Amino acid sequence: MNVEHKFAHGETPVRLEDGTRIAGYASWFGIEDTGRDVVDHGAYCDSLARSSAEGRSIKMLWQHDPAQVIGVWDEVREDARGLFVKGRLLPGVARAREAAELIEAGALDGLSIGYTVRRAAKDERGRRHLKELELWEVSLVTFPMLPSARVGAKADPMRELARLISDARLELARD
Repeated sequence: MNVEHKFAHGETPVRLEDGTRIAGYASWFGIEDTGRDVVDHGAYCDSLARSSAEGRSIKMLWQHDPAQVIGVWDEVREDARGLFVKGRLLPGVARAREAAELIEAGALDGLSIGYTVRRAAKDERGRRHLKELELWEVSLVTFPMLPSARVGAKADPMRELARLISDARLELARD
């Protein structure tokens, strides 16, 4: 199995006794990342349904290292904008405490998805559209491939409108 990774940003962290709570969008639909991939709406739907049916959780890792589980995702869902995650960095895990400190200091805020591609297609601009993914994990990372995938990232309709206008201008310029 070749697990791929996409890096993305989310909500302001809140420290509680049961762990530091973090949330954000780990993936946005329709936005090209630095690897020229675009996740299409619905790409996570079947994977999340399978995970739920099998009682399998999406793992929270440190920098995509499967040996470094640092917390739990209490909520992983696809909505109209992307893949939203909400979870807790566990205080009993040393690396999770370090991550919480780094997030609170503003030194770390990237989110990244670890997945396998089930279905994809290239478009006329050479971008790979990820149509169906098997999601395995969402990591806290230093450098997300999708710059807007961050801890604290909230849905922003104006950002989406600006992106659509920019894409339309690029398309018109090519014609």
